[in-house]
Amino acid sequence: MSNLDWAVLALTLVVIVFYGIYKSRGAQNIDGYLLGNQSLPWYHVCLSVMATQASAITFLSAPGLAYSSGMSFVQFYLGLPLAMIVLCITFVPIFHKLKVYTAYEYLEQRFDLKTRALTAFLFLVQRGLSTGITIYAPSIILSTILDINTTYTTLFIGSLVVFYTVYGGTKAVSYTQMLQMSIIFCGLFAAGIMVVHLLPENIGFIKAISIAGKMGRTNAIDFKFDLNNQYTVWSGLIGGFFLQLSYFGTDQSQVGRYLSGASVNESRRGLLMNGLVKIPMQFLILLIGVLVFTFYQYNKPPIFFNSFELNKLENSKYKSDLDLLKGEYNTAFTAKQKEILKMNDALDSENQMRIDAQRRVLETSDQKDKSIRAKVVMLMEKNDKQANTKDNNYVFLSFVTQYLPKGLIGLLIAIIFLASMGSTASALNSLASTTVIDIYKRLIRKNGSDNEYLQASRAATVFWGIVCIVMALYAGKIGNLLEAVNILGSYIYGTILGVFLVAFYVKKVTGRAVFVSAILAEITVVIIGHSDKIAYLWLNLIGCLFVVIFGVIIQRFLRTTSAE
Repeated sequence: MSNLDWAVLALTLVVIVFYGIYKSRGAQNIDGYLLGNQSLPWYHVCLSVMATQASAITFLSAPGLAYSSGMSFVQFYLGLPLAMIVLCITFVPIFHKLKVYTAYEYLEQRFDLKTRALTAFLFLVQRGLSTGITIYAPSIILSTILDINTTYTTLFIGSLVVFYTVYGGTKAVSYTQMLQMSIIFCGLFAAGIMVVHLLPENIGFIKAISIAGKMGRTNAIDFKFDLNNQYTVWSGLIGGFFLQLSYFGTDQSQVGRYLSGASVNESRRGLLMNGLVKIPMQFLILLIGVLVFTFYQYNKPPIFFNSFELNKLENSKYKSDLDLLKGEYNTAFTAKQKEILKMNDALDSENQMRIDAQRRVLETSDQKDKSIRAKVVMLMEKNDKQANTKDNNYVFLSFVTQYLPKGLIGLLIAIIFLASMGSTASALNSLASTTVIDIYKRLIRKNGSDNEYLQASRAATVFWGIVCIVMALYAGKIGNLLEAVNILGSYIYGTILGVFLVAFYVKKVTGRAVFVSAILAEITVVIIGHSDKIAYLWLNLIGCLFVVIFGVIIQRFLRTTSAE
């Protein structure tokens, strides 16, 4: 990066951190630290909710996912607006009325302490692991820019976020997230314009999308009902609905965001606006990945996008083998460019037979590229068994650093940093609040002073920061980060949601029955998920239904037993 890019990056990060600390000064009690004194307006709530969900993973992995497999991931969010409506009708007024710090406090009032502790534990496991992945995402950026191992960059990023989260609590998180999302929207718009601008003069936006479409990258909607297909309209509307309902309704990282709203109406408005804006935003991010794909049809992409791993291979005993593959790759790309030009002519002529013929030729060329890249990956594994051979998280980053103008590079990289900082800070704040309110205050120190709980919250933030940083050090082995986070959530969110739905709507089921049913449902979800027989989004529905069904059956059994 140029000195200008470094200056833009550093200035943006410094301003964000100190802005959050300044706006959050005066958090002297646990209510201010964890809930921001419930004083935030709806637009703060909306942007904070969006920033918590839209981590650096979104801006690194989503374009890479669209680049490699198309836009079908947008269907993942189709259930979000429906989930927001249900939340506004049920969860939000209940949580506000009970004046809870965490979502799990309600479960003790409805059931018992062990049910509350179980759901809190499931949340802590899921969110702790996911936050580690979130911290890892921006460390990829520094690693690529500085050409150093991600271990060092992970430690730096994690420490920075822990610092201002510990100092300012939820107000620091919310205020920084509002500014972060404003910068993110501007940066994404600029990135989209620049991708189109960098295409050849005769390739406009429409033709760029057409070319990507002929190569299978604009498959945004799939109405076919297929349990094995990860992303369809039905998996998004049904499985995605249950995932989003559980995430926003029972995950403390999100509940804590809208509980900070000044009133029920402010929280509701913030959530509804998030439901309206999130799908177009995600569509835009994926569309940028599709445009980057078209760009790389005219400009030779790297043989492997993770430059750190590629450099290691170039300096190894396998360099000569790599050079042969590079020569093969260059030849294949030259041949592919000729076919792309033929596709341009076919599209101009609007001759469907020519277009179909060229599409088949380009599909063959695409497979040739993938075959060569697979051989490169095999060399990397021979050279280093611990090598990170998953590189689609690096696609957008590679494009940004190599082709965008000075200044904009620094801004876009700052955006990815900001997204990570916002979502990570929210997660750490929620992990701390759950640990202190649901575990420490309830089971360990029941009658402590307000100051004791405030200090315990800060200590818990540091503890979970360390745990998440350790997890981040191992995150490079799990493939696409965006999918990994959602797969992990799908194993747990359905069970937690099922417990809450029983609490709200199945009044006859008691704590003992729902506790056992939650454990059985979680075991069932893990077995089904591990078998890899169905798409992961359906695990949310399965976990939720099994908690309800098992709970009703066990409750009837308990009544029969007690009657005897």
